[in-house]
Amino acid sequence: MAETLTISTGDKATQYRELLPQLQALVGPESDLIANMANVTAALKTQFGFFWIGFYLVKDEELVLGPFQGPVACTRIARGKGVCGTAWAQRKTLIVPDVEVFPGHIACSSLSKSEVVVPVFRDGEVIAVLDIDSEKFENFDDIDAGYLQQIVSLL
Repeated sequence: MAETLTISTGDKATQYRELLPQLQALVGPESDLIANMANVTAALKTQFGFFWIGFYLVKDEELVLGPFQGPVACTRIARGKGVCGTAWAQRKTLIVPDVEVFPGHIACSSLSKSEVVVPVFRDGEVIAVLDIDSEKFENFDDIDAGYLQQIVSLL
């Protein structure tokens, strides 16, 4: 049975605060990682209208495209390459206000202007990254990073 999410119209922090318990209720009872990633991307896309949002999963020492919402995307990313590969290698969230000035940025779409990438940890290891792109410069900040870290911790 499909769940219904309530869309918030407050400021960004309010939107995240109201979305977080809904996501917890949605993914909490489900054990399948891919199903949960799919619902997280759909919920974030619906709430915020991000240009592209998706997960890359660590497989055989590279990132492989997982569930996403938006236009077609790069399929594989090497460790340490682009924003996603760098976030994976550094094991930390990266906020990039202007992707064109990020060393080694991988341009899957020329429409992407800013990006945030959040590693997903399991048993101390990065198993995936959540990648969100915006068509606006400087669209992401510490508010996004903090709440997105809480969201990926639900997985």
